[in-house]
Amino acid sequence: MSRRIALTFVALIAALLVLAVVPVGLAINDNQHESFRFDAISAARLVSSAAEEYLADHHPAAAMKEALAEAAAHGDCAAVYGPADVLLSSAGCSQATDTSARALVAAAHKARGDEKTASDGEWFQAAVPISDDDKYSGTVVLARSSGPLDAHLTVLWLWLTLTGLGALVLGVVLAIRLARWVSRPLSGLGSAAARLGDGDLEVRAEPGDGPAEVRALAATFNRMAERTQTLVHGHQAWVADVSHQLRTPLAALRLRLDVLAAESEAQTAAELGGALEEIARLSRLVDGLLAVARAEGRVPRREPVDVGAVAAERVSAWEPVARERRIELELTGAGEMYGQAAKARLGPGDLEQMLDNVLANALEAVPDEGLVQVRVTRDGDRVLLSVIDHGPGMGERAKRAAFHRFANLEARGNGLGLAIVHRLVTADGGAVRLLDTPGGGLTVELDLPSEP
Repeated sequence: MSRRIALTFVALIAALLVLAVVPVGLAINDNQHESFRFDAISAARLVSSAAEEYLADHHPAAAMKEALAEAAAHGDCAAVYGPADVLLSSAGCSQATDTSARALVAAAHKARGDEKTASDGEWFQAAVPISDDDKYSGTVVLARSSGPLDAHLTVLWLWLTLTGLGALVLGVVLAIRLARWVSRPLSGLGSAAARLGDGDLEVRAEPGDGPAEVRALAATFNRMAERTQTLVHGHQAWVADVSHQLRTPLAALRLRLDVLAAESEAQTAAELGGALEEIARLSRLVDGLLAVARAEGRVPRREPVDVGAVAAERVSAWEPVARERRIELELTGAGEMYGQAAKARLGPGDLEQMLDNVLANALEAVPDEGLVQVRVTRDGDRVLLSVIDHGPGMGERAKRAAFHRFANLEARGNGLGLAIVHRLVTADGGAVRLLDTPGGGLTVELDLPSEP
């Protein structure tokens, strides 16, 4: 944004300079050329007046020669031609007597009272007829060098250019300062928002810099961050309190029932065993609810996670369970990508928790001597982790309800595992999909954001 503001400001200044300086320079240039032309013709007329006294009034030639000498003293070339266009006298350089000057004399002779001008390279030539009562008596030619004028105009354009460049440089400096003044607090605010989204609840924006609107936005962000931090910490405290309050009496109740079952007769012991199973199921349900609450109340701080390594570690951990149920647990893809670029940005411990829930569901669904595969692949800038089972699969209705707590009526467990997975993966910026396994079964595909 700062670059765009600076470029816009600089383009505006450059356009204003072009529209202001160039017309002024062109106007001065035209004015200087017109003034130069007028001065040269005026000087030729002075010589013409002195020559007229000699040619028309038959006065001595001294005044004419003095006028010629004065013109030469000023750096001009002047010459006087008679009625037959014959050169009578000249002073200075040859530009008043060369071929172009004589052609100009012939044109002035034909025009009688009209003055004629021409430019020959860096020389300006003016021919002024000498006439009295429409009687042509001769012509005066004056040639003046335009070198001083060109040098003066060059200096003028140089100053105008330097002035424009100076104004443009000043405008660039001011534009950059303005752009930074506006964009720097916005960049800091964006960085703070990104860190807050990554789980840094302590981050706050600096509200003391930038325009008033940006400062107000920073103050609003800080209030939002404080509110978010209060809510998250309050939720975490609530989860901890509930965990303590529920698990402790359940553990005490189970211990007492164990003691009673050990001291009871066979029929009573069987009933107490059923009660113990219900308490165990209730404990698992409480653990699942607490896991969902923790997943919903957390803001993860993402970090690079080696997906292949975590998958290999969790497969090894679940291998004894699979072996007990005579299920083959197979890992593919992790060996090829392990130690390379198969990394995803996830919250600490999230991938382990997701894999544990998905593997538990898969091992529960697959019959004895079945197969469960864990596959790690890459798709562009995403890492795909798939858990493929060859069990009974899942219907479309069950798939739509699988990510909602207690909504899946086909679930064999408490119906919370996929809800926890869905909450964790979406909080990390990924996605989870339920697909049909070719030949029967269910494939749970975790679409994880790759670490650049």
